[in-house]
Amino acid sequence: MTSDRKGIAQLTTAMILSGTLGVFVVESGASPFDVVFFRVVFGALALGGYVVARGWLRDHGFTPRTLGLAVLGGVFIVFNWVFLFESYENTSISVATVVYHTQPFYVVLLGALLFRERLTAAKAGWIALAFAGLILVSGVTPGDFTGGGTYLLGVGQALLAALLYGLSTLVTKRITGVRPHLIALVQVLVGIPLLLPFADFGAMSGASAGDWGWLAGLGFIHTGLMYVLMYAAYAQLPLSKIAVLAFVYPAVAMGMDWAVYGHHIGLVQALGVPLIVLASLKVTLARTPASAPAPRTAGHAPAAASRPATRAASGA
Repeated sequence: MTSDRKGIAQLTTAMILSGTLGVFVVESGASPFDVVFFRVVFGALALGGYVVARGWLRDHGFTPRTLGLAVLGGVFIVFNWVFLFESYENTSISVATVVYHTQPFYVVLLGALLFRERLTAAKAGWIALAFAGLILVSGVTPGDFTGGGTYLLGVGQALLAALLYGLSTLVTKRITGVRPHLIALVQVLVGIPLLLPFADFGAMSGASAGDWGWLAGLGFIHTGLMYVLMYAAYAQLPLSKIAVLAFVYPAVAMGMDWAVYGHHIGLVQALGVPLIVLASLKVTLARTPASAPAPRTAGHAPAAASRPATRAASGA
């Protein structure tokens, strides 16, 4: 198998796994804070074991500045997961996932606002188109603003999760000389003391073995295995293929939501999906190579470790 085909297989597998995340969250039966707490605990075990086995703790490359940036990015990532999982409860996995996939536009807008990165007229136009699609996908009606329901809250939570992911991406882009696996490990480790005060151990005392299995899966599969596959694929694929394959995630999430829970978006909502997909591809592929999610050259670990390390568009 060629390096390119191997990378495609790895990233496709990672995105399929990402698309099943919502089912694991819902089936665990735990509150969003408990789900994220145990995800980071099991995820730290998975990523920590992998990093130790590869011997990457030696010459890790962290400086006080880059370690601080990784910690800050971890704060954003952890609460991004909390708000996304709360959005599942208040809307549906399908709606929350598509709304959450506006992440790339926040990265561009925040970069222009906070770091004076150039925002072209073309990018601004594509972002406007994406948010037109977002309005359609969200399915929000005037009654949602006056009825006091939770649906509008859920849409807002998905948007806030995407905003926090965008902040994490911008912070992580400024870390160089460190393997992405190590950055991810720091970020999940940060989540343990951060979420410990919010974890309800009393509620978890009645959890069944099956509930714990779903939570362990979120850590070992969706945080350990999935990240390892993604980072391996990033080193072998050009940004164009990474951007296209990232949309396997929402497609699988919507399919799982329909197959398991019978949820599906309506016809009008569906019209917004291609607008978001098209705009996301245009904005993502317009980025400079320095903003790419990962190195494009395979088999060069020292060079890879010296470049900015960011996550894929999935963010889950």
